[in-house]
Amino acid sequence: MPPVSVLIKPASSLCNLSCEYCFYHAIAENREVASYGIMKEETLEEIVRKVLEFADGTATFSFQGGEPTLAGLDFFRRLIELEERYNGRDVKIENCIQTNGTLLDEEWCRFLHDHRFLVGLSMDGPAALHDRYRCRPDGEGTYEAVQKAADLLTEHEVDFNILVVVNGANAKKPQRLYDFFRNKGYRYIQFIPCIDAEGVRRGSMPFSLTNEKFAVFLKGFFDKWYAEISRDEEVSVRYFDNLVRIVMGMRPETCSMFGSCQCQFIFEADGSVYPCDFYVKDEWRIGNIRDLSIKEIALYEKTMEFIQRSIQVPPECSRCGWYRLCRNGCCRDREDNLTGEIGVNCYCEAYREFFEYAYPRISALAKHFSGMRTAAV
Repeated sequence: MPPVSVLIKPASSLCNLSCEYCFYHAIAENREVASYGIMKEETLEEIVRKVLEFADGTATFSFQGGEPTLAGLDFFRRLIELEERYNGRDVKIENCIQTNGTLLDEEWCRFLHDHRFLVGLSMDGPAALHDRYRCRPDGEGTYEAVQKAADLLTEHEVDFNILVVVNGANAKKPQRLYDFFRNKGYRYIQFIPCIDAEGVRRGSMPFSLTNEKFAVFLKGFFDKWYAEISRDEEVSVRYFDNLVRIVMGMRPETCSMFGSCQCQFIFEADGSVYPCDFYVKDEWRIGNIRDLSIKEIALYEKTMEFIQRSIQVPPECSRCGWYRLCRNGCCRDREDNLTGEIGVNCYCEAYREFFEYAYPRISALAKHFSGMRTAAV
């Protein structure tokens, strides 16, 4: 029995914000059921029980939305009770939550600290950049509320990462963005390229991320990160960290860099399970946790079909000298928005330009850290 990681959507697609680029809203509105509401306690219990029956060593429960805090603090208190009840084999349990932060208060932060949750806090930069697309339904910006949440998390010593959606606005200002986060004292940063909704020509929306803009972002953000890493500053940018790991001969820890998909065990609020957060769509529904074990989900025909479609390497990638770093990226970024066909990553040009620019320094860091590992042994 292996370690198990699951992602749970306790409030389905419900959200108190109306972010213009929200990919999950676009997915949900094209399903037969757009929202399954708040997860019932018996559904949560079924997930926790079956995961802990199957997991060996470690079980990770991650919560995402929509906005997961809409499920309420009592929902998460019940989670802790269930984990304690069903953890009869002393599995190491890790809990994570990704949130827009606007509902966090003192009580929430005390709970997150006491139960050692890792928090992913969505923030797209300073107010002018963050409020461009991350707004409430009435159009009011959310920067002040998110900054208050970050301050509360810091005050209560909650471990948290900054999660940045790289979009058409903030991608043009990578160094300003990096300096902003570092001046705030944030040491753990993750970013994800903005995704245009299916059926929309890529690059056609105001928030769209083009190859040109993404290349500017990658190079500028990397320059700042590399300068700090070279001074032995403790700062993590997840994508760059993983590139160094790959060059060191290690396995990356983010799924978009594996080269093929795996089942991510995504649970909607009604207990339905899907293979990936980007594919919580009716056609990729595997079944329901009420009817399936974790092992059955992992081996289900629909799961195997999802994995298989990601394995083929396009001829262009086979010939590319950067494939061992890129590995064609996330399958969602390989998918043609208009036809649905799987091919070359839509940000291929940006990645090529970035690797040509940054690889000598990535390689130097890999040699440096490899030397440190050898010396430690």
